[in-house]
Amino acid sequence: MSTSDAVPVSLAEIARIAGVGRAAVSNWRRRHDSFPTRIGGTDVSPQFSLTEVEQWLRDNGKLKDIGGRELLWPRFEVLGSRNESGLTVAEAARRMRFPRARIAHPELSSHARELVADAAKLGRAEGPRETFEFLLQRWLETHVRQLSTTPPPLAALMTRIALGVRLGSEDDGGLTILDPACGTGHLAAAAAQEYDGPGLELLGCEKDPALAALVAARLDFVTEDRDVRTRIVTADALREDPFSGARADIALCNPPFNERDWGYEELATDQRWTHGLPPRTEPELAWVQHLLSHLKPGGTAVVVLPPAVASRKAGRRIRGSLLRTGALRAVVSLPPGSAQPHSVSLQLWVLRAAIDGPAATVPSQDALLVDATRFARPGTREPSPDWDALGSFVLTALAALDHPDRETPQDAVRVPLIDLLDDEVDVTPGRYTASASEPSPKELAVRWDAFGALLTELADHARQLSVLDVEADTQQTTTTVGDLVKAGALTLGAGQQPPETAAPAGGTAVPLLTIADLLHDGTPSGLLTTGSAHTVAEQGDVVVAGVIRAFRAWVHEGPPMALGPQLYTLRVDSEKLDPHFLAGCLRAPANGRQAGTHASSSSRVDIRRLQVLQLPLEKQAVYAETFRRLRAFERLLDETQASGSALGGDMSDRLAAGGLTI
Repeated sequence: MSTSDAVPVSLAEIARIAGVGRAAVSNWRRRHDSFPTRIGGTDVSPQFSLTEVEQWLRDNGKLKDIGGRELLWPRFEVLGSRNESGLTVAEAARRMRFPRARIAHPELSSHARELVADAAKLGRAEGPRETFEFLLQRWLETHVRQLSTTPPPLAALMTRIALGVRLGSEDDGGLTILDPACGTGHLAAAAAQEYDGPGLELLGCEKDPALAALVAARLDFVTEDRDVRTRIVTADALREDPFSGARADIALCNPPFNERDWGYEELATDQRWTHGLPPRTEPELAWVQHLLSHLKPGGTAVVVLPPAVASRKAGRRIRGSLLRTGALRAVVSLPPGSAQPHSVSLQLWVLRAAIDGPAATVPSQDALLVDATRFARPGTREPSPDWDALGSFVLTALAALDHPDRETPQDAVRVPLIDLLDDEVDVTPGRYTASASEPSPKELAVRWDAFGALLTELADHARQLSVLDVEADTQQTTTTVGDLVKAGALTLGAGQQPPETAAPAGGTAVPLLTIADLLHDGTPSGLLTTGSAHTVAEQGDVVVAGVIRAFRAWVHEGPPMALGPQLYTLRVDSEKLDPHFLAGCLRAPANGRQAGTHASSSSRVDIRRLQVLQLPLEKQAVYAETFRRLRAFERLLDETQASGSALGGDMSDRLAAGGLTI
C-alpha cells in the first residue's frame, strides 16, 4: 500500500486502539526503533499508517482484546465528508440487519461501499447493535461542533413529562409520537424506551439526509422485537410538512434556534398559524404552532426553546394567545448545561391541545412556571445538571398541573393569566418564582433562631481549638506517600475514566465520584457497574483529590464508591497508620501546594510527594482526634456562612420591597 493510500491515525487514536494513554504511545515511539515511521501530520501532531500500526501492536503484544471496532473507525474518518461518513454508518447498519439488502444510497463512493461491507461483516461477528452504537457515537463525537443533540437524560425527562400530563387515552391500543426535527434521534429513541405500552408509532422528520438515515437505523435497533412502527422522512417540516393531516398523541421537539430563513414569506398564509403569523425573527414560535397543529385533542407537546422566546417583544401577541386558549400550560427553566448551547438556561414549554366535544373544558386560568436552574452542577468546562434531582423536581412540580388544590414545591408557582397578560406577556419562570419563594416573617424568625444556634456551636468549637498548643516543631521529621507505599504502610490506587463499552454481566452497581462532583456538593452523580478492574474506595480508606482546585483528603465512611480520574484511594495498614491521622496530614493546603505540578488551579497534585508526619501509632491517635475536631469546625463554619448569606439575601429583598415597619 502506498503512503497516499494508507489510512492515517494520530497518537490519540493509537492509544485508543491499544487501550492505553497517549503518553504510553509516545514512550513506545521513543524507545522502539521499530515503531512505524510518520507518514503525515506535523512533529507535534504526527500521523501514522493504520496498517503498519496494527501490525506493530500485534508483533509487540500490545494489541489488547478490544475487537475490530477501534481499527475500523479510522477508515470512516478517511471519508472526510460528514454526510458520506454518516450515510456509510447508516448503510452499514442496514446491511448488518439485512445482509442482502440493496444499497439505499447509490451516491456513496466505491471506498464507502467497501467499508459498508466490512463494517457489516464485523457487526454480524461482534454484535450488530453494539457495533452500530459504537460507530454512531464516534461519528457524533467527531462532528460534535456541527451537530446539536438532545442529551439522553433530557430526552428521557421530556418523554416522561409528556406521558404524565397528556389528557388523551390509549383505548385505541396505541400511541403516536412525533418529532418534526429529529436530528440525531435522541428524543425518538427515548420515547421508544420510556413507553412500554402496545402499538407505538414513531414519526420523525429531518432535513439532513445523513441524520435522517442514522435516526432510521438507530430506531430499527432500539425497537427490534417490539410492536413499534417507525417512519422517518427526509424533509423540511416547516416548508414541506410530510405529515400534514396526521395527528399525534405526543410531540417532542428540540428545533433549530435563531434560524431567520425558516420560510416566513412562502408560509405567510399557512393554516397552522392559528395563534398568529410568527414574526420573521421568531422561528421558534413557528415550531410551537407546528407542534400544536399535529396534536390530537388532549395531546401534549414538550419543546426545548431558548429563554429569549419567553420574553421577546416580537412574540408577545402569540404568547398571549397561547395562554388565553390554554395551549401553553407550563414553562420550565432548565439549568445551564442541560443541552447545547451549554452556557444558556434553556426552557421546556409544555403545550396541550384542547379537548373537543362534550368533554371539552374551559381553558385554565393560570400557568405553571417552574425554575429548575438551581440544579446545575458547576465545576466543569461544560456544566452538567444533577439529572436525578432535576427530573424528580420537575416531575413533582408538573404533577400539580391539573390539580389546583395540590401544593407546588419551592421554585414552582401558579401564575394567574391576569398577571401574565400584561404589556410584555413575559413567561420567564424566574421572574415569578423569586417572589413566591420568599419566606414568611414566621419562617424568617425560625431561620434567625437556627442561625443563632450555629453561632453558639461555632464559638464553642473555636474556644476548644484556640487553647491548643500548635507551635511548629521544627525537629519533627516527615515522610512521603511514595515512601509509605514502598514501606508497605499503605496501598495506593488511582481512579479511572468509566469504560465506554458495556460492563461485564454480573457486576454490582456502585456510586461513581468525580472531580466535578466534589466541586459541586460532594455527592456522587453517577453509577458504575463493577466487574472489571476499577478503583473502589471501601469504608476506612483515605480518598484524595489530586487537583489543586478541588484538593482535599478524607476518610471514606460510607458504602463502596468507585473513583473517577484524578481521585486516589489510600488503604492503610492499621498497625502502622491511623487513617484519620493520614487524612489530616494530607489535606493541609500547604501540602497540596508543595506537591502541585504547576501554579494554576487546574494543575494536578503528585500524590506520592505529599508529606506525612512520622509518629508512633499512639501519638497518631491524639493528632487524629484533633484533626476530626478541626474538620467539624470547618464544616460548621461552611454551614454558618451559607445560612448567614441566605438570611442576608432574604432580609435585603424584604427591605427593598418596603417591608420594614417604621
